[in-house]
Amino acid sequence: MVRDARSGAPQVAPWGGRWMQLVIGVVCMSMIANLQYGWTLFVEPIDDATGWGRTAIQIAFTIFIVTETWLVPVEGWFVDRFGPRIVVLVGGALCALSWVLNAVADSLPILYLAAVIGGIGAGGVYGTCVGNALKWFPDRRGLAAGLTAAGFGAGSALTVVPIASMIESSGYEATFLAFGVGQGLVILALAWFLADPHATAPAGARAAAADAKRRHYAPQEMLRTPVFWIMYAMFAMVAAGGLMVTAQLGPIATDLNLIDAPVSLLGLTLPALTFALSIDRVMNGITRPFFGWVSDHIGRENTMFIAFTIEAVGVMALSAYGSDPLAFVVLTGVVFFAWGEIYSLFPACCGDTFGSRYAATNAGLLYTAKGTAALLVPLGNLMVEATGSWQTVFYSVAIVNALAAFLALFVLKPLRTRYIAAASAAAPRLTTRLAD
Repeated sequence: MVRDARSGAPQVAPWGGRWMQLVIGVVCMSMIANLQYGWTLFVEPIDDATGWGRTAIQIAFTIFIVTETWLVPVEGWFVDRFGPRIVVLVGGALCALSWVLNAVADSLPILYLAAVIGGIGAGGVYGTCVGNALKWFPDRRGLAAGLTAAGFGAGSALTVVPIASMIESSGYEATFLAFGVGQGLVILALAWFLADPHATAPAGARAAAADAKRRHYAPQEMLRTPVFWIMYAMFAMVAAGGLMVTAQLGPIATDLNLIDAPVSLLGLTLPALTFALSIDRVMNGITRPFFGWVSDHIGRENTMFIAFTIEAVGVMALSAYGSDPLAFVVLTGVVFFAWGEIYSLFPACCGDTFGSRYAATNAGLLYTAKGTAALLVPLGNLMVEATGSWQTVFYSVAIVNALAAFLALFVLKPLRTRYIAAASAAAPRLTTRLAD
């Protein structure tokens, strides 16, 4: 019999067990993906219609990322205390409202308000689903976090072409409205099936028992450890580069005269930007479970070193050869493949180091590094305006990724090893009662 870790009362496993919980999380994540990854498709149409300017419009993207990330610890606290269902229900409603407001926005303040609402909603869904995966799968944290994050990374892949086509045929306002309402309704329907994991399925019982017998760091304890702040700095450095490319891919393609350049690849012929966005979303999704699975076998820091090095090399290659349409498509795919894994590796790293009991809140605190990184996104436009090219942006992204690769292997790895050993030896803060 499985019993509640808090009350000791008998618990009934949710329908489909922990794998169904994972599937629900993946689908919910895919429904909020367009709020971030589909944004670049709307920047130029909004600017053409309103004349507000790219920099002013991109402030909305920064506001979205900041509110999406910096409030996740609060939302994580609600998840740890009240369970995932109510947080995802509210989050789905706010995501839908955000795009409805975008559809009718006739001023920058309304656009910014929509970004705030969307950020709060998306952060609630994101933080809940990742935290739930970390709790349900203590034995496969890298893979589970990676699959969940893949929904966010690749969730917009299938809708890039429909969104671009609808913007072209019906305008960006109708597109915001239709997709916003549709995505929100899917989240609201699935949220009712989410459950708080009180114990894992038999496949993870041994890992769950080991996890219960170690020390679980409360958020305030975690914030006093150097290992958390090293992870935070690394997360922010790598996230800044990826977010800059994500937000600016449309303007980059425009400035390189590639936005409508035809590219033939894999038996398809599409405009370079549309092709790049589609491939990027797929690669950004594949990388998360792939590198998460790899990290379950060779270690988190070793995997980080490999991925961040690939990212640095890929960005430098993009700066050198990105003016060619085919190279632009292929190299942006490489860049996103080597970037998206941070959203599986860092949550898994956090869960390994600080335990499962407060996983949603702790992972949410680490996730605020993405919000810190988002503050640097408008600097990309300022660099381009000052230098007349994207080269400075590319070089900056490559340098910070190389630095993060060094820190992963030579600073984070030895420090985190000591913390995990100490947590395993310490008296448990929480003992989960499992079946006899």
